[in-house]
Amino acid sequence: MKVKVIGLMIAFCIATPAVAEVDTPSHLFGQLFVDVQMQGVFPDGKTFVDALPNDTPAAIVQRYEEERGKPGFDLSAFVHRNFTVPSTKRSAYRSDPSEDVCRHIDDLWQVLERRPDSVPLGPYSSLLPLPRPYVVPGGRFDEVYYWDSYFTMLGLEESGRHDLAVSMVENFVSLVDRYGHIPNGNRSYFLSRSQPPFFASMVELIAARSRNPATIYAAFLPALSKEYDFWMEGADTLEPGNAHRRVVRLDDGTLLNRYWDDRDSPREESYREDVETARASNRPAADVYRDLRAAAESGWDFSSRWLGDGKSLATINTTALVPVDLNSLLFHLETVLAKSYAASRKPEKAVEFRARAQLRKAAVRRYLWDDREGVFTDYLWREGKLTGKVTAAGLSPLFFGLATQAQADRMAKVVQSYLLKPGGLVTTTVQSGQQWDAPNGWAPLQWIAIGGLSAYGKRALAQTIARRWIGRVVTAYRNTGKLMEKYNVVNPSLAAGGGEYPGQDGFGWTNGVARKLLVIEDGLAAGTRCVSRAANDDLPSGLPRPGRSLKAAP
Repeated sequence: MKVKVIGLMIAFCIATPAVAEVDTPSHLFGQLFVDVQMQGVFPDGKTFVDALPNDTPAAIVQRYEEERGKPGFDLSAFVHRNFTVPSTKRSAYRSDPSEDVCRHIDDLWQVLERRPDSVPLGPYSSLLPLPRPYVVPGGRFDEVYYWDSYFTMLGLEESGRHDLAVSMVENFVSLVDRYGHIPNGNRSYFLSRSQPPFFASMVELIAARSRNPATIYAAFLPALSKEYDFWMEGADTLEPGNAHRRVVRLDDGTLLNRYWDDRDSPREESYREDVETARASNRPAADVYRDLRAAAESGWDFSSRWLGDGKSLATINTTALVPVDLNSLLFHLETVLAKSYAASRKPEKAVEFRARAQLRKAAVRRYLWDDREGVFTDYLWREGKLTGKVTAAGLSPLFFGLATQAQADRMAKVVQSYLLKPGGLVTTTVQSGQQWDAPNGWAPLQWIAIGGLSAYGKRALAQTIARRWIGRVVTAYRNTGKLMEKYNVVNPSLAAGGGEYPGQDGFGWTNGVARKLLVIEDGLAAGTRCVSRAANDDLPSGLPRPGRSLKAAP
């Protein structure tokens, strides 16, 4: 990769308003927005917030006020006259289930790729423009999503699309420069929250393909620093026993993080669902909305992890929890920042961030480890106790290297006993009806589990998870010609369920993780031949090369 190009992209900046000044559909259309969402004009609330107005919002709102009281007024007809509703993206591509799944994935990137100017943006579009090409997940998700993109990039690299992986990282730099953080996705209504901070992992992935990784770390330092500042805002003045936005300071002064959203209103893309959830709760509506939004920032929207009673969405309490996966990710961000400062010849800052990382590692081991159950889990910071819930998130400390060997040994036993299923790793042990619970399994969690267990010498278990999950994915592909957002891993004859929308196909992170696993582990799927198209000769010495087996050494 040419460092000069990255430098230019880091400097890229579009003169747009700050986050607080960016108007979202609810602000632009007021009562019209509320009526459209609450009356269910569209089955999916995301449809309206992605629609393009055919006139200025002020003109449409005035027209609505003039017409809504007239006899026979038809709200749906009014909306369709005044807005261009997004249509499903059509492609000449047709899958062939008899085709090798890796060739299918390689071809599918072109279907999921979006050019910077491929969408007809108007001045009131909810889409935030990006300067470089990017990959969308698929289905209803026709914009870039933050944490999805890391897992998508794993596959892009193996498909020989390093150029597109770099473009996606550069797009995230542009978002950080414009808004001070990487939002959930490039939509105005996503700006009040982020998603699990995998940006540092993306930088590592790009650096691994460079002949001079230190130059890459130095080039991305400004964006990494802004990302960290966003997650740690308010930490310096926070008193023990209190929380501010995404930071929590425990009674003994220990600093950890939680998920948050800067707004306490219903999510615009799921407005009616959130209003109904708040109505079913006996809590202040604003608290419910904040916790729903914070769960959306976690990426696990929704899961029994965040539910006070483990069952009802009305008991959601996301902001009351210190999540194990988030704090593992921030440990990793701190270690990558230390590496980036060292590469930038700022040794004092490198020492500082190494120390921050060590403090967080100690805190995760102390507060997020349940020694009785032998699992990493989430922590109720106000109550000073662990939730005790067994989830795939508990493998994050293994993936990012925070766990001791003894902790990893015990986690492996829990995984074997409670989370390993015929189709791979199940998300939690609870069947709540939410999509981030049993019986569903998700690509990113398989990758984290496989990588984490393998790193601590649990290669046989890691390989079993990989084999079972790939078997589930490939079998479904051969039956349907599709790769899905999530899978039922408990009963592979059934489809995954739960959530606020039907199961989606496409699908970015499933493609990425499957493509990567089928390269690094031979024989996972009979009849499938997957080779890496990555430019291996651009790898620096000492880094593992694609094709490394996960299997235990004889």
